[in-house]
Amino acid sequence: MQAWRVYENGEPGAVMRREEVEPPTPGDGQVLLKVRAANVNFPDALLCRGHYQIRPPLPFTPGVEVCAETEDGRRVVTTAALPHGGFADYVLADAAGLLPAPESLDDAEAAALHIGYQTGWFGLHRRAALQEGETLLVHAAAGGVGSAAVQLGKAAGATVIGVVGGPEKAAVARALGCDVVIDRRSEDVIAAVKAATGGRGADVVYDPVGGEAYQQSAKCVAFEGRIAVVGFASGTVPAPALNHALVKNYSVLGLHWGLYAAKDPASIGRCHETLTTYAAKGLIKPLIGERVPFAGAADAVQRVADGTTTGRLVVLPEGAHA
Repeated sequence: MQAWRVYENGEPGAVMRREEVEPPTPGDGQVLLKVRAANVNFPDALLCRGHYQIRPPLPFTPGVEVCAETEDGRRVVTTAALPHGGFADYVLADAAGLLPAPESLDDAEAAALHIGYQTGWFGLHRRAALQEGETLLVHAAAGGVGSAAVQLGKAAGATVIGVVGGPEKAAVARALGCDVVIDRRSEDVIAAVKAATGGRGADVVYDPVGGEAYQQSAKCVAFEGRIAVVGFASGTVPAPALNHALVKNYSVLGLHWGLYAAKDPASIGRCHETLTTYAAKGLIKPLIGERVPFAGAADAVQRVADGTTTGRLVVLPEGAHA
C-alpha cells in the first residue's frame, strides 16, 4: 500500500516521505480500515516536529483523523492508532473508537468532523458552559478548529465574534455566520470587541492560538467570563497573570479532548450523536478549504503548520472521490 512516513523529526514538508509499504497488522482491540479521506490537523505537524504530547516511534505515518471503511463496508470516523496513521491507503484504529459517519456528510466532511467539532462541543459546553444569548469570541475563526466553534456557537444561540487575519479570511468568517468579524491585521482586537459588546466584553473566549491572542482575550473577557484554552497554533504558550483573573473575576479553562477517551469514553459517543443530529439539520458542516490529492499530503501538512490555510485540508487516497 501507499503511505507517507516520517523517519526523523522536522518540518512536515521536509521529513514526510511517500513509500510503498505492507499494510499494518492490527493488535489486540484494533481493526484495519481502508482510508476514504484523512483530515489534516495541526497535531500532525507537531508530530512531525516531535513537539506533540504523544511521540510515536520512528518511522510513523501521521494523519490522526479519518473517514474510513470497515471490512464489512461500514463508513466510520475515528482517530488513528499511531504509528499507523491516516495518510495511507489503510490505517489502524481502536475498534472501540469507531463511530458511524453521518449520512449527511461526504467522506471529506466526515473526516473533518470528529476532532474539531468534538473539541468545540466539549470546550464550549462542558468546560465553558456557553449559554444562549451570551457572546462568544472565537480566535482564528476561519481556520479548521475555529470554524467548528463558530458553527457550534451559532447553534447554541450565541452572538459570535470572529477574529481572523486578512480580508479573505474575514469573508469566510462572515459566510460561516459570525455576527461580528474582526481583522486582527487592520483592527485593534480589544477595542473592537468592547465596541461590539457595549464595553462588557465576551462571555466566552475560544482560543486555539495562544500567544498574543490569549493576551487580547484576557483584556476583553467579560465579568465572570470564561477563556477556553484549546491549543497554541501561534507556537507561543502564554503565561497568564493569575492576579488579573482574580481582579476581573474570569476563569481560564484548559481542554485536552483526548482525555475524555480515557476518563469518560461514553461522553464521546453522546457528543457524536449530537453532532450527527446537528449535521442532519444543517446546523454544522465542516468547512473544507481543499480536497488534496494523496501526492500533496506533505505540502498540505506544511501549509497547516504555517497557518496559511482556510478551513480544513483533507487528503484523499488515490482513486477516492470524496
